[in-house]
Amino acid sequence: MTTTTPARTTARMAALVSEIRTVVERGLAPDLTAYLVGERLAPHLGTSDLLAPEQCEGHADRYRQHILHAEPDGSFSVVALVWLPGQETSIHDHVSWCVAGVHQGAESERRYRLAPAAGTHGARLVPTEEVVNGQGDVCGFAPPGDIHQVRNSCRTTAISLHVYGADVSRLGSSVRRVYTLPTD
Repeated sequence: MTTTTPARTTARMAALVSEIRTVVERGLAPDLTAYLVGERLAPHLGTSDLLAPEQCEGHADRYRQHILHAEPDGSFSVVALVWLPGQETSIHDHVSWCVAGVHQGAESERRYRLAPAAGTHGARLVPTEEVVNGQGDVCGFAPPGDIHQVRNSCRTTAISLHVYGADVSRLGSSVRRVYTLPTD
């Protein structure tokens, strides 16, 4: 994953950040915060004035992360992920609540639950759901139970906006753990 700092913030992005800040400052439970942030994010998805052109650039080898905003108090971050066809994440979970919305293209998400393995062989991952999100679709979650893998499932560049309840500019990533366990 490549991380870059935005060259500029668009007026629409500044408005979105203000809307997110208003929700986060309420100090609600993580799952409710994610739901309300998703409601604020959805109307901005697919608009031509949300991202600057350089914030829509991908990387040939892996999906690219553009940090668009990190709240000074560390309470949230806004990130654009740019995916070329076929690019994907590892199976992972997150350090905080997260909201993701598809700005362009489509993304597939496979969700998992952690289950004890039969016998003495430790844990395994069990797929629970496969979701395809298209432009304008929003999903959110809060740990625990947020184990998933995401990939670009379209033939063109996909761009998604992610809002995390943590400062990913300081952490370097929103990922808490990468899972290499067997899957069913």
